[in-house]
Amino acid sequence: MAEIVKFDKLSRFKDAASFRTHLEDLDLPLPVDNSILTADQGSPLAQPVTVFGKTLSNRWCIQPMEGWDGTEDGHPTELTLRRWERFGLSGAKLIFGGEACAVREDGRSSPNQVMITPETKDGVAHLFQRATETHRQHYQTTDDLLIGLQLTHSGRFSKPVNRHQYSPRILYHHPILDHKFGLDPSDDSALLSDAEIEAIIARYIQSARLAQQIGFDFVDVKHCHGYLGHEFLSAHTRPGPYGGSFENRTRFLRTIVEGIRAEAPGLGIAVRVSAFDLVPFKDEEATRQGRNKGVGVPEDFRHCLPYQYGFGINPANPLEYDLTETFQLFSLFEELQIPLINVSGGSPYYNPHIQRPASFPPSDGYRPPEDPLAGVWRQIQVTRQLKARFPNLVLVGSAYSYLQEFLPLVAQAEDRAGWVDCIGYGRGVLSYPTLSADSLQQGTL
Repeated sequence: MAEIVKFDKLSRFKDAASFRTHLEDLDLPLPVDNSILTADQGSPLAQPVTVFGKTLSNRWCIQPMEGWDGTEDGHPTELTLRRWERFGLSGAKLIFGGEACAVREDGRSSPNQVMITPETKDGVAHLFQRATETHRQHYQTTDDLLIGLQLTHSGRFSKPVNRHQYSPRILYHHPILDHKFGLDPSDDSALLSDAEIEAIIARYIQSARLAQQIGFDFVDVKHCHGYLGHEFLSAHTRPGPYGGSFENRTRFLRTIVEGIRAEAPGLGIAVRVSAFDLVPFKDEEATRQGRNKGVGVPEDFRHCLPYQYGFGINPANPLEYDLTETFQLFSLFEELQIPLINVSGGSPYYNPHIQRPASFPPSDGYRPPEDPLAGVWRQIQVTRQLKARFPNLVLVGSAYSYLQEFLPLVAQAEDRAGWVDCIGYGRGVLSYPTLSADSLQQGTL
């Protein structure tokens, strides 16, 4: 039986000093400023940053999210438009592909995920227009606003028909995830052929061209959270041109980038990437009490060693991350002249406490096996290591939402220290759209 981990809720701490003491007790050297600084007071988050030829006047970033509130044929709805209006209202100067848009029907993560296709182009254009018009109305100009669109195929976690039933498209059989999500390891019908991969690549390029025609500054070629792009990075056991060697596992990305440069010249290219991973976790049912979920414990991986089913992971001990190949990937980003990278980790499907630290479990998840602050610190540390090694890349950090009212205090200190360039938050903007504007204009939340 897994031990139930008890941790203090952040609401217990009424000021930066008490929060800092708590972090010291946890042996987490997370930097925390004493007060929120406005732009006029010299907030580090109000320092300009230049990317894709635009100079942004602050360092707040809206993360891409999957709203699952589109129509069945992939168009945005009024709910989607309202969300994008709030992105524009936020005051953040970087909207990092605010909507995860599927490039193909079979790659939707829900029957209501928005798509970017010739048929839905006008609807997606309305999202862009709503965000830019709202931002201009409240902040007078969009000359310092950078907006991207995230392009995605959900791969193993596709649910294009029924949001309660996976219709996986995979690159290789995974000895843990196949069983975890009900895929017969002897059923190869879910495996994407090389020809199908090439067709998906063509759709990414087509979608990027549509995004450019709408007016987006850049596209995010998604490589995170267990979706198709991320699974390519871990396709060690796949034969052929898209698996095995690092060169083959990055062929998907390189071919898409080459195609976008040819078909949509001048369009910026960014990547949101899970820079590290850990083995899948599961709910330890023995700890269930009433409606409470059990604590997360690692899946049994003894039959999988050395572990060849992750990226940025220690093959001898998949409970640890290893950035060796991550550094290699970031070197490739530099070679491909991809200047903007959004750093994340893990997957919400099989280790959510790694990807999005939170005190409450997701509906299909488990109670966190560690203090969520440890998860926040892990992602900050990884981003810090990457920034130190690749100072010329503009890096967006993730996993800040759990910090709640302490988010600006940590963000200021981290940015001042040079650990990251931009501070990304997604869930936070849904509940508090003007967090970034309030912090920079008023110095209070």
